Amino acid sequence: MKPFRRAGLAAVLLALLAACGGGGDGPDAPAPSGAPESRGEFAALVSFGDSLSDLGTYQPATSVSGDGQPPYVGGRFSTNGAANTIFVQDLAAALGLALTPAEIGFNGQSVKCPAALQNPALAGTCTAYGQGGARIANPAGIGRNPDGSGALTVPVRTQIANHLARFGGFEDSDLVLLFAGHNDVLVQFGGFAAQATAIQNQAATGQITAQQAQAALLAAQVTAENAVREAALALTEAVRADVLGRGARYVAVLSLLDLSTTPFGRSLPDSARGVLAGLVSSFNDALPEGLDGAPVRIMDVDAALRAALADPASAGLRNVSVPACDPQKIAAITGGRVTDGSSLFCNADPLPYNGLRAGADIDTWLFADSVHPTTGGHRALGAFVRAQLRGYGWIE
Repeated sequence: MKPFRRAGLAAVLLALLAACGGGGDGPDAPAPSGAPESRGEFAALVSFGDSLSDLGTYQPATSVSGDGQPPYVGGRFSTNGAANTIFVQDLAAALGLALTPAEIGFNGQSVKCPAALQNPALAGTCTAYGQGGARIANPAGIGRNPDGSGALTVPVRTQIANHLARFGGFEDSDLVLLFAGHNDVLVQFGGFAAQATAIQNQAATGQITAQQAQAALLAAQVTAENAVREAALALTEAVRADVLGRGARYVAVLSLLDLSTTPFGRSLPDSARGVLAGLVSSFNDALPEGLDGAPVRIMDVDAALRAALADPASAGLRNVSVPACDPQKIAAITGGRVTDGSSLFCNADPLPYNGLRAGADIDTWLFADSVHPTTGGHRALGAFVRAQLRGYGWIE
């Protein structure tokens, strides 16, 4: 089993100067601008994104034997096991559609449309393109090493290009979901945190004044926010040119979840947490601007997270603060190779590979690790997405 590590964001836990602020909520879903208002006759669900819609791209990395062969500890960024599904699977099942990963692999090696190797009749189902660590346009995603090893992190724009190369375009019968940008936020947040630490050290050693430090911090924050905004606009450009422009009619772009409300976000100092919330807002605020007038729906899925945090019982949850996966158990299962409690290696099935905390319930606890949902969290997200689609008139 080869190690799989998220980017080193531990530095963000260092104290940041209180001058840094930020915050805000994502956009309300705008009224449709020519988007369909009638029920779709869907024959395929096409999903582009990151770890939140990853059906198991990196399963080979969780091989117990280390050779990419079963048995696997995990593969999805959730509470893995026989009962685990993620929200796009739940949606596909509700629509009576088959959905399988477009690609599975690790360390520069991968297999496209693996389901078709087992059954050629499934060649049309490999439309789940989401990959953990993927960004909008930059291939240097979280978990990918400079030499190309580690996670594949195929960016969303390339995911779309891969779909076009395989299928030639989109059909009226495709339901297209795009849910990405979280990793662009995390990368920019990590870069800001590194700069903030350097600035803080300069101020502490008298190299710059407190006023100069504050100005430098604000400049670093603005730079990060602009980079996140550019990523959001790159997504909207791709939606216009390569999704709508290539035949798609039923298209929903999902806003980012506010990462400052996750266990990771809540572990940060208030100033850093505000910056993180501000970066999410910068992305979400750019979506309606970039898609103004486009026949597409923007779905405020962060509303589902806010509702679950405010009233867990309304989402069928009872624990919305403690991750269900146990870092110590996962470290033991992986022979010490994975120490951050990543849900990619978290298994909810019985021993010997169970990685849950004592008393954890994958159906009623919201978070699997510091940012990813459990099976129950995905179920709640899926229910929200289906409710929105019904509200649009796209499904019954």
